[in-house]
Amino acid sequence: MPLTAIALNCSLKPSGQRKPRSSTDAMIAVIAKAFEKYDVAVSETLRIADYNVMPGVSSDEGKGDDWPALRSKILAHDIMIFGGPIWMGQVGSVAKRVLERMDAFLGETDDAGRMPSYGKVAVAAIVGNEDGAHFVTAQLFQSLNDTGWTIPPSAACYWVGEAMGDVDFVDLKAVPRKVTMAAAMLASNAAHLSALLKPHAYPGT
Repeated sequence: MPLTAIALNCSLKPSGQRKPRSSTDAMIAVIAKAFEKYDVAVSETLRIADYNVMPGVSSDEGKGDDWPALRSKILAHDIMIFGGPIWMGQVGSVAKRVLERMDAFLGETDDAGRMPSYGKVAVAAIVGNEDGAHFVTAQLFQSLNDTGWTIPPSAACYWVGEAMGDVDFVDLKAVPRKVTMAAAMLASNAAHLSALLKPHAYPGT
């Protein structure tokens, strides 16, 4: 069965800024290209800052909340690429907002105790100009695991520049070989795991 993927760009900036393409966009593109080898197409990238994702821990925070529609789109896919920047050594606030909204999954289990994200695979696309990729990945994967997502081996692809530097990933003349290699392994493992899970759901309890 064909696999589907969707990307979340949790950049702090909405579309239409001075730089229309962010470093998170660039890293998502590297991973999307790696997925092509396994016939996994990224259907779209949701730039979360373009939407009104209200604060809260439910799946619908009421009038004006864009999260319910985004939630439906995300859960309609087999694989989620969760992309975001490092700010002050942590995952950015937009990404944290998304994770907080996914907390609702814990109370939305089926009769077998399975959250709506069960059987879905999540990987990470991390960029920043300071060290912190391992810490941010740990934050993301713990939260995503808690909310039902399945994390494959080598599930993070990241790039961090020199501390206190001013070079962004999007401005590099070429993608570093190590990043390309990491994206290739990420895509291979995620596609393989998703193909196993899609026809064979977790049994639950």
